[in-house]
Amino acid sequence: MFSSKVLSSGLLQSVKVSSRFQSTLIIAEHNNEKLAPITRHAVTAATALGGETSVLVAGTKCSQVADELSKIPGLSKVLVAEHAAFNGFLPESLTPLILATQKQFNFTHILAGATAFSKGLLPRVAAKLDVSPISDVIAIKAPDTFVRQIYAGNAIMTLKSKEAVKVLTVRGTSFAPADETGGSAKSEAAPAGEYAAKGSEFVKQELTKSDRPELTAAKVIVSGGRGLKSGDNFKLLYALADKLGAAVGASRAAVDAGFVPNDLQIGQTGKIVAPELYIAVGISGAIQHLAGMKDSKTIVAINKDAEAPIFQVSDYGLVADLFKAVPELTEKL
Repeated sequence: MFSSKVLSSGLLQSVKVSSRFQSTLIIAEHNNEKLAPITRHAVTAATALGGETSVLVAGTKCSQVADELSKIPGLSKVLVAEHAAFNGFLPESLTPLILATQKQFNFTHILAGATAFSKGLLPRVAAKLDVSPISDVIAIKAPDTFVRQIYAGNAIMTLKSKEAVKVLTVRGTSFAPADETGGSAKSEAAPAGEYAAKGSEFVKQELTKSDRPELTAAKVIVSGGRGLKSGDNFKLLYALADKLGAAVGASRAAVDAGFVPNDLQIGQTGKIVAPELYIAVGISGAIQHLAGMKDSKTIVAINKDAEAPIFQVSDYGLVADLFKAVPELTEKL
């Protein structure tokens, strides 16, 4: 045991941290056929912790995903659990598996990408372990020292955790994706057990199908806000996105107004993105929205209000009526 300190909003506090060998368990996110891109970002974050890094892939028929994971550099082993109980990836089924895996291998860290999947799962795991989860980590300074944003990104917190097992979610936009090939991790069976959920049942899942890229993986995003005035006017953005091969997103205001479904929402309470190009159309630039897209490489804003906060973070700004500017831009592409 050794003494360390917690840094949080300028306060220092003495704590105790275990000095046992570092080992990390990554919870893979997938659809039984293909690995979700966020998991490769999580691998990069995990390697920054040092020690051995393993990944747990649980599903119904997920051997193809396990093979994909075994080729990623930086992983020592791939733990595979295939069972009908994991249909739908319910937290009530996955939590006992993760706890059994942590107990058998004595992992010091449990980590996943910050997505809706992990936000539903890892707080439950942390509660069962009686530890405090650490969410939305954007940098790792040491195995027990993490950096995360607070107050919608307006403040940065550096903290040291005294928990024996650190349960983390990491922002994919803050860590580069690990390579897809070059690794040679061995696959082995995860701990067996009875993992059927009690009191919960997966009924069905209805996914929106689109030819456009998925928001969190897109290199170009065209996003609309309340300034579009209606859902029908989002057709202007769809036409522009098709020319650019882009995904379409929206602000919370546009989603709350019913213009578009909530799976398009970008922001603190939506999806976190960092594309090469982000085009904000009719978006004022509320803190809630900026928290989800300000890491974009190049930000272009189109808004008729020259005082809109979005212009403070944009690289290029056009003060114009979007109903004239967007069709003109689309026509010239």
